[in-house]
Amino acid sequence: MKKYIRIALVGQPNVGKSMLTNSIGNAKLHVGNFTGVTVEKKEIEFTYKDYTISMIDLPGTYMLSEYSLEEKVTSKFLKNEEYDIILNVVDSTNLERNLQLTSELFTLDKKMIIALNMIDEAKKEGIDINANYICELLNIDSIKVSALTKKGIDHLLATIVKTYNLPRKEPKLIFSEAVEEEILKIILFLQEHNFETFVSHRTLAINLLKEDKEIYKAIHNEPIWIELQSIVQKAIEHIKLHHNEELVSDAMAEEFMAFNQGIIAETVKTTKEDKERIPLTQKIDNIFIHPILGIPIFLFLMWGLFQFTFEIGSIPMDWIDGFFGWLGDSIGSMITNDDFRSLVVDGLIAGVGAVVMFIPNIIILFIGIALLESTGYMSRVAYLLDGIFHKFGLHGQSFIPLITGFGCSIPAYMSARIIKNDRDRMITLFIIGFMSCGARLPVYVLFVGAFFSPEVQGNVMFAIYMGGAFLGLIFAKILRLTAFKGESEPFVMEMPKYRMPTIKLIWHTIYIKTLMYLKKAGTFIAVASLLVWFASNYPKNIDLSNTYTKKIEVAISKNKKIALENELNEKLLEQSYLGKAGKFMEPIFKPLGMDWKMGVALQAGLAAKEVVVSTLGVLYSLGGDVDEENNSLMKRLQEHISFASAIAFLIIMMTYLPCLAATIVFAREAGGWKYAGYLFVGTSIIAYILAFIGYHLAL
Repeated sequence: MKKYIRIALVGQPNVGKSMLTNSIGNAKLHVGNFTGVTVEKKEIEFTYKDYTISMIDLPGTYMLSEYSLEEKVTSKFLKNEEYDIILNVVDSTNLERNLQLTSELFTLDKKMIIALNMIDEAKKEGIDINANYICELLNIDSIKVSALTKKGIDHLLATIVKTYNLPRKEPKLIFSEAVEEEILKIILFLQEHNFETFVSHRTLAINLLKEDKEIYKAIHNEPIWIELQSIVQKAIEHIKLHHNEELVSDAMAEEFMAFNQGIIAETVKTTKEDKERIPLTQKIDNIFIHPILGIPIFLFLMWGLFQFTFEIGSIPMDWIDGFFGWLGDSIGSMITNDDFRSLVVDGLIAGVGAVVMFIPNIIILFIGIALLESTGYMSRVAYLLDGIFHKFGLHGQSFIPLITGFGCSIPAYMSARIIKNDRDRMITLFIIGFMSCGARLPVYVLFVGAFFSPEVQGNVMFAIYMGGAFLGLIFAKILRLTAFKGESEPFVMEMPKYRMPTIKLIWHTIYIKTLMYLKKAGTFIAVASLLVWFASNYPKNIDLSNTYTKKIEVAISKNKKIALENELNEKLLEQSYLGKAGKFMEPIFKPLGMDWKMGVALQAGLAAKEVVVSTLGVLYSLGGDVDEENNSLMKRLQEHISFASAIAFLIIMMTYLPCLAATIVFAREAGGWKYAGYLFVGTSIIAYILAFIGYHLAL
C-alpha cells in the first residue's frame, strides 16, 4: 500500500516554484518570470517509489503576513491546513533576501526542507554555496537543485521521503543576546507551569514576541495567559528598546536579517572578480529601462510582434482555408440529403474552419508574450509604465493583469488580486476588457486582411491593440475621477534576473493555450455554428423556394441563374429565425453602417468572441456568391461590407463586453453582478459612440 505525503511548496516570488513542480512531477503549471503568476494554490500529485506525493504550489510571498492576497492564501494554508512537509524553494543567486522567509517558516513547527534552486545560475555568477554547512548551521536538509536542468531532483525526492519517515528536527534559529534572554524567560515560565501546547515552547515564545495574532488567539483563554501576557509585554518593550524601534515587528525583522546575514557569511563565497563585475542584468537594464529609450524599445518590440503575427501567420491561412474547403466538398459529396449536407458543410465545417484558420496567428502572438514574460522583461515594462499609469489613476502593478489580458481575460481578472488597494483593483478590473484577448485576434485578422493592403496590415494590428490599451487608460482616468476617487498606492516590484527562455517552457505555454483554443473550436464554437446554421435555415419557405426554382429553370444564361440563386438565398435568410431577429435589431446598428448579419455576429460574440468569425462564416456563405473562384470569407466580406462599416465593426470588437465566461469571472472578482451590469452599460455606450464616430470619419 502506497504512503501519502502532502507537501507545501513555499517561496518568494520568482524563485522557480512552479518550474520546480513541473520538473518534479511533470505537471503543467504556468511558469512566468514576474510577480503574481501563481495567485491561487495549485496542487499536483505523482508517484515516487512506494509513495504518492501531493504538492501544493502556494502563491509566492515575501513574508508570513496577511497584507496582500498572496500572503493571506499562503499564511492561512501553512497555519491552518494539514500537510507533512514544507518544501522551501529559494533562489541560490539571492539567498540573503530569500532566507528572510525561510527563517520565518522555522516558527511554524513543521518538518522542512530547503531547495537551493537555480544552482546552475549561481555557478555561472561565481557563487559557491556550501549546502552541507547550511544543513549543519540550520539543522535543516538543504539540497542543491536546478528546475531547469533537473539537477538534484532525485536527491530532493529521496530527501522528502527520508524527512517524512524521520522525526522533526528542531531548526537552529538564533537571535541576539537580548532576544534570546527574553525567549528563555518565556520558556522557563511555560515549563514551570507545565504548559502543553501544539508547538515547541521555543517556537511559541518566538511567535509571542512576533505578536502573532493566531497564537495570541489560541492561548487567550488559557489560565496562564494573564501572567504570561505581562511577561511577553515586558519582553517586547525590552526588544524595542534594544533595537530603538517603535514596533516589535521591525525589531524582529532586524533580528531575522542579522541571522540570515550570518548564515550567508559562513556558507556563501563569491570570487573577487565576480564581486567587482557589473551583473549582466544591470547591463541590459541600462538599455531596456533607460528613462528615454525604455518605452520606445517596448513599443518597437510590440510592433514587431504584431508584424510577425500578421505577416508570418498569414502564410498557412490559405492552406488551412483550402483544407476545410476540400473537406467540405469531400464530405458534402457523400451526403445525399440537402438539409443534412448543408448542416455539415455550411454549418459545422464552415463555422469551425473559419475559426481554426487563425491558429497560426494566435500561436505567434502567444510565443511573443511567453518570450517577453519568461525572460523577465515584463517586470521592466511594469516599472517603465508606472509613471504613466499613475497619471491615469492606475497602479503600476496593474500592468500584470492588463498584459495577461492580451492572452485571455479570465486569468487577467483573477490576477488582479495581487493589487492590494481595493480602488486600484476595481479600476484595473474595469479596464481589462479593453486589452484585446486572443479570442478577438481571429476577428482582427479577418477584417484587417480583407480591408487593408498587405503593406500596412501589421501596422493596423499594432494600432488596434495599442488603441484598445490607450482607451483603457482613458476609461481608468474617468473612473479615478468619478466612481473610485482617491490616490493610487505607491508601486514597488521586484526586478527578477533576465533568464534565457527554454524551448520546453515556450512549447508548454503554446501547447496548453492552443489546445484550449482547439477544444473551444471543437465544442462550444461547433455547437454555436450549428445553432446559427439552424436559426438561419429555418423555418423553410417552400412556396418561395418553388417560385424561384421555376425562374432558375427557365433562365437562359449562367449569370442569370446565379443571380436568382443568390436572390433566393438572401430572401430565405431574411425570413429565417435569425434573419427576423437580426432585422428586429437592425435599426440599432444601421447608424453604424452595419447590416443585420453584422449585428447578429456581434451579439453572438457576447458568448465567445471566436463565435463572431464562425457566425459571419455561416451567414455570408449562405448569402454570398457561391462559386469556385470566390469561396473565401474575406472576399465575401469585401463584397458585402463597406470599408467604413468594417471600421465600426472593429471598434466595437475592441471595446464591448468580454465573453460570457470572462464576465462571470469579472462579477465574482468585482464583488457582484451589479458591477457586471455597470461594465456592460459602460462598454456598450463607449463602443457605440466610438463606432459611430469611426464610421462617419471613414466614409
